[in-house]
Amino acid sequence: MSKTILVVDDSATIRKFVSLALENLGYKVFTASDGMEVFEVLSKVNSVDLIITDINMPNLDGFELIKILRSDDRFKDVPIIILSSLSDGKSIDMGLKLGANSYLIKPFNAKRIQYEVSKYLN
Repeated sequence: MSKTILVVDDSATIRKFVSLALENLGYKVFTASDGMEVFEVLSKVNSVDLIITDINMPNLDGFELIKILRSDDRFKDVPIIILSSLSDGKSIDMGLKLGANSYLIKPFNAKRIQYEVSKYLN
C-alpha cells in the first residue's frame, strides 16, 4: 500500500509541482489550498503519513495548522515538512519549535522534496 502525503499550499502551481514530484515516486498525494481545507481533506481520507505545508496562507496559516495538528493524537507523530519562502531565522525556529520535522525554503527542486520526504517515509 502506498504512503499518503498531504500537500498544503495556497499556490496551485506549487501544489501541482510537489504532487507530481511525489506521485512519480509512487506516493498517493492529496492537496489543500489552506489550513482550513486540510480538515475537509482529512475527514475524507482519515489519515496521512506525512504533511507538507506552506506558512503564509489565507484563513489558517501554517504555524496555526501545525499547532492544531500537534495537539491532536491522530496527527501528533505525523512528520510535517514546512515548505516556505520565509527564510528568516525567527520563522524557521518557530516552525521547528511548533513541531515541524523539517523546514525547506522556496525556491526548491523536485529532488530536494523527494529526498526530504524519503527521510521520513522510507
